[in-house]
Amino acid sequence: MCTYTTVRAAIDGSAKGPGGAWFHVADATVYFDHPVHAQFEHTLNIDLSDQSADPARRVAVELSAESARRLVAAIQDALAAVPGEMLT
Repeated sequence: MCTYTTVRAAIDGSAKGPGGAWFHVADATVYFDHPVHAQFEHTLNIDLSDQSADPARRVAVELSAESARRLVAAIQDALAAVPGEMLT
């Protein structure tokens, strides 16, 4: 069963793609669905791109639900460890 739930977020950062080239990312698309490559029935899929640029310049990640939860926790822990004045 698929939920077709897709969450989009405006982001601002950089990503390293194939060939080692860095590029700007401005869009995050997150959804839980069948993966293309990962060996799970369903995965949390994250696409980082800049929709105003070349659509081939993107980074895609397919994570098991547990791995996605660990990633969220790691991000929260890393941000919590940084002095507040550095986060602005």
